[in-house]
Amino acid sequence: MPELSRSIEVEMYWQRLGCNFAQANRVFDDCMKEAKVLLSTEGLNSYIENARFLGKMGRGPEPLLVYLEEAPLVAKEVGEEALEDLREFAHYLSTHTNFKAMVPFLQTSGAVARRLHSYDLFNQYIEIIRDMMDRTSVSVHGHHTTFPSPGLVDLMKQAPRLLIELSLEGFKNWVDYGINYYSSHPGRQVDYFSFQSADAHAVMQRERHGTLLVDHERKLDQYMRGLWNDHDYLVPYSLAFDELRKPMPYFDALGIRIPDVYDDDRGISGINRYRAALAHMAAHRRWSQPMVVDNWSPFQRLAVETFEDSRVEYLAMQRFPGLRKIFLALHPIPDEKALQLENTSLINLRLAMVSRAILDPDYQYENEDVREFVGRFFDEMEKDSSKSENVAMIALSFIGRTRKQSDALPNTYFENTEVDYRDDNRHLWIYIEQGDDEETTFEHLDQRQQDEEELKGLPPRHYHEWDYNSAHYRPDWVSVYESLHPRGNASKIDQLLEKHGALAKRLKAMLDMLKPQDKVRIRYQEEGSELDLDVAIRSLIDFKGGSAPDTRINMSHKTDGRDVAVMLLLDLSQSTNEKAEGSNQTILQLSQEAVSLLAWAVDQVGDKFAIAGFHSNTRHDVRYYHVKGYNEPWDAEVKSRLAAMEAGFSTRMGGAMRHAGHYLKNQASDKKLMLILTDGEPADVDVDDDQLLIQDAQKAVKELDSDGIYSYCINLDPKADEYVADIFGKQYTIIDHVDRLPEKLPELFISLTK
Repeated sequence: MPELSRSIEVEMYWQRLGCNFAQANRVFDDCMKEAKVLLSTEGLNSYIENARFLGKMGRGPEPLLVYLEEAPLVAKEVGEEALEDLREFAHYLSTHTNFKAMVPFLQTSGAVARRLHSYDLFNQYIEIIRDMMDRTSVSVHGHHTTFPSPGLVDLMKQAPRLLIELSLEGFKNWVDYGINYYSSHPGRQVDYFSFQSADAHAVMQRERHGTLLVDHERKLDQYMRGLWNDHDYLVPYSLAFDELRKPMPYFDALGIRIPDVYDDDRGISGINRYRAALAHMAAHRRWSQPMVVDNWSPFQRLAVETFEDSRVEYLAMQRFPGLRKIFLALHPIPDEKALQLENTSLINLRLAMVSRAILDPDYQYENEDVREFVGRFFDEMEKDSSKSENVAMIALSFIGRTRKQSDALPNTYFENTEVDYRDDNRHLWIYIEQGDDEETTFEHLDQRQQDEEELKGLPPRHYHEWDYNSAHYRPDWVSVYESLHPRGNASKIDQLLEKHGALAKRLKAMLDMLKPQDKVRIRYQEEGSELDLDVAIRSLIDFKGGSAPDTRINMSHKTDGRDVAVMLLLDLSQSTNEKAEGSNQTILQLSQEAVSLLAWAVDQVGDKFAIAGFHSNTRHDVRYYHVKGYNEPWDAEVKSRLAAMEAGFSTRMGGAMRHAGHYLKNQASDKKLMLILTDGEPADVDVDDDQLLIQDAQKAVKELDSDGIYSYCINLDPKADEYVADIFGKQYTIIDHVDRLPEKLPELFISLTK
């Protein structure tokens, strides 16, 4: 009976695969036997669906056969979500001039996954390959070539060997060298990526350094089990792919995250650096208790982290005295003389001195505050070393005693203050999202809205705010919560566009003059405006010869010569619910019409654009709603969000502008324009000084300008002359007759970008 049941199950999966290849039929039973051992039920379903897709691509049986064999091994090593990534990138290769690299990519995927051992690293590996394709498929004349990347197939074949010797960062550097030096020499590029050139070996030796986690994972696992009676997945990350900041070790419910490679440093070998990082996190896992920190400032949290790091290391060294030598070698020695620096935030330096003094009894320093609190730390350890909150109170007292006004300055002293083997301490914090005090309870949200926030919202992003009274930033002062705007009836926007049909016709004549006229041909399209004769003839020859023809026989054209990215930021504060003077419509309704026409106009020109709205209810709750993203088309989905716009609360403009600028500055465009549509001055219920948020918005405009973003305000407030120039200088327009906004806004965009 068990054998019969198994055969029925396999037959069911075979029917779902819907495959007519005899070769697949012969190996399917064996592949399913292995897949059932390695995959969950959901994984098996994904495995079959993705295999079915590859079998229907028209590239013959080989991609399907290789996927059936390799995909379960990949899923076992890096996670079942990689099953779809494998299929997606294989399909991308099949539609590209590099379609011959598809099978080698699939064939080596299992071996690559065994070396990377992480879903994130496996995705970064795919991005390295994609980047190579993009960079080596463009000729010196800027037109897409009909030839594939010369060395890509060879790189696929060599990838497992390279990843045995190199970290992913080293692999990326090795690939970049081949692209940079041989992109215009196809023959030499093939020699390099097939390991036939001396350069290939020399660069690999240059990049071959450090201790790879994948080679010592078993040894480190035994270290954790034997010394700490602890065990968890060791998940590697690469230090080469985070452009904003270098990631730090950490642990969570999914495992312990540590770098994929450690170089020898300060006389400590790579393997001992791993042991130091794991010992520190194991000590936290054993002795640290999470703390509620909603009312703690960033500086207070930073101090508590430092004292708690020192406490668990103190306990670890009590248990394993040999750790002290490694910790001492890796911990930086801060220079007390730097405390004399002016106009510099020195809080990191003072805390690093505390940490070093606790660790090293021979550390020489004179600062009385540091000396006092190090003494208080050791007194507490002698009384009761078991509770995190005890040293937390000492840390809070240290901040209260030593904090200076200069600590809020952006110019921060970091030299010899960063302890790189310590984790980021995310496990220490508990945030109460809804409590009894005013600052953590949002009574204006009904239950349905709260549920939507849980489903759609992201963790808050914190931004500084300028205090003109002290001429300093308030660090991490404003919390911006972003979410996708709820949907409404998209037909409402279509009706608004029909209402302004005559205006749209007049605008279209103006927009046609803005459209770039340079035509660029896009080849290898399955659907296009005309037949690509060269490719069509080649495909016909392949078909007649019995080979699978290339189905991408069409081409299309796009215009070039204009490169503009636009962010339209809408004030959705309560005042926009008021009736516009001389109109039976509210300001919000007129804004909705104007934005609809503007979005239509920008879409006609072909510029990249995004739409977002914002309002605020104190600095703790600035809401930022995505209406349209840069990569989204102007379609019914976006129109439905625009149709559902509602107004409420206040106008904390600076934080919203900084958050919008965060997205706009990442657009690869020559010109970046932010249009802010508002009906009043910046204000919020927790601010009594009228000038405070005006000055902060002015500072935000300057910050955006330094990032290459041109800010322009369209103000609907008749009294805006009193404040708008203070914020935007000459970069504003006041529209006195709000009922003319639908006409004025698109025309203003045209004049700014012509």
